[in-house]
Amino acid sequence: MADAMPNIEIRLRHCGLRPTRQRVALADLLFAKGDRHLTVEELHAEATEAGVPVSLATVYNTLHQFTEAGLIRVLAVESARTYFDTNISDHHHFFVEGRNEVLDIPISNLEIGNLPDAPEGMEIAHVDVIIRLREKRG
Repeated sequence: MADAMPNIEIRLRHCGLRPTRQRVALADLLFAKGDRHLTVEELHAEATEAGVPVSLATVYNTLHQFTEAGLIRVLAVESARTYFDTNISDHHHFFVEGRNEVLDIPISNLEIGNLPDAPEGMEIAHVDVIIRLREKRG
């Protein structure tokens, strides 16, 4: 798995993070499958399955460190569940209720207009749009 992203140690150092064995292993798991959305619990399960000895708390802390470093972004879809997105470009999301699945919406498919002015001394960092989907009824 170490070949999944040969520059991960350099990326971590560039973001100000020490490339510990656990950070590198989690980053390899996180980024090896391309752009995706996953929870702390899902990454922990992948780590366990891959034989990476890491606690749930370490996965949680590491994902938040990666977020602070700008490697991933947080999606607060539901109050009880936080997703982490490996695609940090500007884009929006569908959330499939009942399946707890997050899908990307290409930025070109959605226009955001009439945003309010930011309060004095503040600027809009970015806008997240989450469109909730469900299976059609009858």
